[in-house]
Amino acid sequence: MAEVEVAPLRSLDDFLLRTATFQIPNFKNLDKWANRVMNNLLYYQTNYFVMATLVFLVIGVIYPTEMICGMFAISIAFSLFYYVTNTKRSAIHFKEEHPFISLAVIFSGGYFIVYVFGAVIVFLFGIALPLLLIIIHASLRLRNFKNKLTNRIETVGLRRTPMGIFLEALGQEPETTVIAAASDSWTGRFGKS
Repeated sequence: MAEVEVAPLRSLDDFLLRTATFQIPNFKNLDKWANRVMNNLLYYQTNYFVMATLVFLVIGVIYPTEMICGMFAISIAFSLFYYVTNTKRSAIHFKEEHPFISLAVIFSGGYFIVYVFGAVIVFLFGIALPLLLIIIHASLRLRNFKNKLTNRIETVGLRRTPMGIFLEALGQEPETTVIAAASDSWTGRFGKS
């Protein structure tokens, strides 16, 4: 496996301003749209990471208490889910031996969830808003020549980045038709070596 490299931070001019070109994708051609999104995710991955971090921090500065409470509530919920799913027998045994304590824990947990529901919503919004902005930008941003060339180098495997590894783990790979066509053209003209 090749060494993982962090993609460079693209200029604000290329990312959003003067040289950036945006267009609504063709929703009838889902493959082309998905290819645009994946290639933009690869090319602008460091910009997207910085943007997501900044949006999350801004929401955290505006609503600090809600963010901390929401993070705490989500952590407790996941911890309890993990504990209950991994220790089913002991939880059932405890419930049978101590029904009143179990009922009190369930009511307290329900009250806690209702009490911190607004904080959980703010925390989830702090995660969902950056993801939405990334998907919108990746969908609307047209690719330029440098973007296409950089993504081809990543696809060939000459350079590995965190987003490339993440997309590969999800089973998503950008189209490699240009490379395949060039390879077929080369072998067709000069024969196989």
